[in-house]
Amino acid sequence: MKYIIPVIFFVSILFSCSPKQESISEAESNPTFSDSYKKPVFNPDDRKEKIKKIAPQFQVLLEEHAKANNIPGAAFGIVVDNELVATATYGLINLEKEISAATSSSFRIASMTKSFTAMAIMKLRDEGKLSLNDPVSKYIPEMSNLDYLTQDAPIIDIENLLTMTAGFPEDNPWGDRQLDEPDEMLIDLVKEGISFSNIPSFEYEYSNTGYALLGNIVSKVSGVPYQEYITKNILLPLGMENTYWEFEGIPEEQLAIGYRWEDDQWKLEPMLHDGSYGSMGGLITSIEDFSKYVSLHLSAWPPRNGEDNGPIKRSSLREMQTPQFPRLGANSRDYNGAPCPTLSGYGFGLGITEYCDGLKRVSHGGALPGFGSNYTFYPEYGVGIMAFCNLTYTTPWPFSDISKLLFETADLRPRKLPASDILLERQEQITQLIQNWDSELEGKILAENFYLDKSREKRITAIQELIDKAGTIEIIGELNPLNQLRGSYKITAQNGLINIFFTLTPEKDPKVQQLNISFQAKETE
Repeated sequence: MKYIIPVIFFVSILFSCSPKQESISEAESNPTFSDSYKKPVFNPDDRKEKIKKIAPQFQVLLEEHAKANNIPGAAFGIVVDNELVATATYGLINLEKEISAATSSSFRIASMTKSFTAMAIMKLRDEGKLSLNDPVSKYIPEMSNLDYLTQDAPIIDIENLLTMTAGFPEDNPWGDRQLDEPDEMLIDLVKEGISFSNIPSFEYEYSNTGYALLGNIVSKVSGVPYQEYITKNILLPLGMENTYWEFEGIPEEQLAIGYRWEDDQWKLEPMLHDGSYGSMGGLITSIEDFSKYVSLHLSAWPPRNGEDNGPIKRSSLREMQTPQFPRLGANSRDYNGAPCPTLSGYGFGLGITEYCDGLKRVSHGGALPGFGSNYTFYPEYGVGIMAFCNLTYTTPWPFSDISKLLFETADLRPRKLPASDILLERQEQITQLIQNWDSELEGKILAENFYLDKSREKRITAIQELIDKAGTIEIIGELNPLNQLRGSYKITAQNGLINIFFTLTPEKDPKVQQLNISFQAKETE
């Protein structure tokens, strides 16, 4: 199952590594929660209006891309939070019957299935039914007899399968043709021995087989077939009632038939049945249904108080979207083709990329004989996009052009973090302190390390010299928070700008542990 990556190489993935998060019983943990936390917000929130305004342009882009790439039919959609706000369709999903593509058309989405498999594993983890550190052989005993490449190779665990670091070789397109094989074939494959291309936990390499094994684990742990578990615990709770595993039985007017372009004509591709490799790429769904799944992932952001009633916890969704084994793309380019290094890695059934300008993208593609699909969502923008088509191994959209529409034409902006009450309080106090150095105020807001790192006399002298250069203070600028306990602001003075950055301690009553002040003189004409 090919993981389709758009040509512009807005490739997938971010750079931090997530801590392992195992199930903890209520008896072991009884946290309390702050009522002062302020979540990031859109100000103003005009995303839907901006996207609806440019909706006709998405239709044009989809049509141009489909015609240029000989795609029979395609469907596209954009989600903002929990609403499908813009769509586009093109062509036919069934050439013989001349059935037009629609947002309700059912396309096989191939490897986009993998995040559903990962979600099932996370749900079972959260319920205490397995651990991500469990060796895979605990659930598939045949895995205990593998021939590892080296004596120092770690035993493959569930997290290795999730992150594609088990050491298995990249298995496209071989894996695609295993979709409809029975469970016995998968277990026989393990019994006979799996060839390794790498040492486990050494590096990332895309593996359909690893996700087939995860599906088998879901079945073993839950006690029901993998497909039944996904349908009952993820699809139906999300209202995805028109998402399927088997193409037989889907209404003819709804089912997208797959094709390949060969000899200047479209040729039918055989429709594959579902089987043991279904957990790596078996799902069949529509733009309308899949938009609900994208909305679920968007709902994980930002972290906040309030009800948490999804199929899995918001924190577990965020964990899925956290990359492992980060890789530097030093020669990457942005959607305009300009040099823009990236940090990227594979999370749990999802790829994540952070670009040089700070844009974070979570995505996955899918491809099987007859089909190509992609979806991308931007957590900090609350926006997701998806597209499906019915042509073998084909990217269904002009991703760079769509990105330009979203971030240049529509000029979407991310959420902004409000300043916490303690930061605002310390900002006011710091502004007072640097003007008069009141000893009582010093004792109230400065941490114990403050004058140990640099003497009081030298700090006061240096800052006073700066204040004298700046001249009369005129305007106290807005605080720009980096998080709950760190921020910066500017003071406009007679002769220029005073730049202030400060960090607070982790104490119950956070105090100033770091204070950096600099002066930027006005430019002379």
